[in-house]
Amino acid sequence: MSLPSARNFILLIFFVLAGCSQFSALRKAVKPAGLSLGLIPVNYAHITDWQLDNHAQSFAAFLRSCGKISSQPANRQLGKDGFAGRIGNWQQVCRAATEFGSEISSDNARRFFESWFEAHRLTDNGRSDGLITGYYEPELRGSWQPSKKYYVALYRRPPDLVSANLGQFRNDWKGREVAGRVKNGRLIPYANRASITRGALKGQGLELLWVDNAIDAFFLHIQGSGRVVLDSGEVVRVGYAGRNGQPYFAIGRDLVKSGAISKENISLQTIRAWLERNPSRAAALMNKNKSYVFFRELKGLAGPIGAQGVALTSGRSLAVDSKYLPLGAPLWLDTSDPLTNRPIRRLMIAQDTGGAITGPVRGDFFWGAGERARAAAGRMKQSGQLYILLPRSVRR
Repeated sequence: MSLPSARNFILLIFFVLAGCSQFSALRKAVKPAGLSLGLIPVNYAHITDWQLDNHAQSFAAFLRSCGKISSQPANRQLGKDGFAGRIGNWQQVCRAATEFGSEISSDNARRFFESWFEAHRLTDNGRSDGLITGYYEPELRGSWQPSKKYYVALYRRPPDLVSANLGQFRNDWKGREVAGRVKNGRLIPYANRASITRGALKGQGLELLWVDNAIDAFFLHIQGSGRVVLDSGEVVRVGYAGRNGQPYFAIGRDLVKSGAISKENISLQTIRAWLERNPSRAAALMNKNKSYVFFRELKGLAGPIGAQGVALTSGRSLAVDSKYLPLGAPLWLDTSDPLTNRPIRRLMIAQDTGGAITGPVRGDFFWGAGERARAAAGRMKQSGQLYILLPRSVRR
């Protein structure tokens, strides 16, 4: 079945289910309870360390987002219930930004943001403090061909995988996606992680690369993108191409529940250490996360690709909950470094999303690549505040 007809079939499924308990369960899953977006206008003079940031770095990241914003319909609403205005409001700002170009001083970039945007502190049910986590770009060792050393496959997106953005069908499903495959005219779940690792996709020519470590591959799936270093020294960047639609399961919660790792000590590093110490139990635990990610090769890019479709910028790109916040929006972040406890106060650009990023005051800080990035991302569970910058042309 072609992709367009499959999407039409998915739409039919939702209408058929409208009167049954399955549909009710879906609606409950799509609309989390207890989350409420609030905005408090703030003067830039009252934002701690606003003047000290290097705004030119954020301006460069914002220009990348403008490339996507400029191609969208001007009347499209942005943010939950359209609180961030319409694309047209943002396109006006992007035209002004493009005139400046990428060669701009930090002071001029700061003046640009101050001139074109108004700042608002974000709240969730009146609370301004939220959770800030981190992610990074993993680096793996790999090969184009399988061998005894390189035995773990990274798969391309299968041609029979069908996915649909539910927000195209109903506004209250915005930010949600369903995926599976069509069999005998019915949409059914795709193979889960355990089935795929056991060989469900073998013989289909879908292997993109082969890596030498199943645990490394597992964390690559969680991060969604990374770099594979070949024996020749060549670096191949891979990025997210889709997922199987199966539910994501955080294995760290299972380790805490079983008492293997305390809640205070849970991190990427401690989870990885447990998996390495318990090879006979590692596969079973990783397979509890039924979600499986497919990859594509990324060529000629300055960084991994985020959900907005632009290259991410280390230390300037933030993953947010797109049900609440629009991708491309500048966000002032006030949090702390998990390794040094020093403040992190800087202007970020919302350019990515993540399955665990839920709520209006929730962010995932992109640290880039390397050992420090992995260490910081793995330990980052900081309290923080977010301020969104909205075009002055947006009427509130």
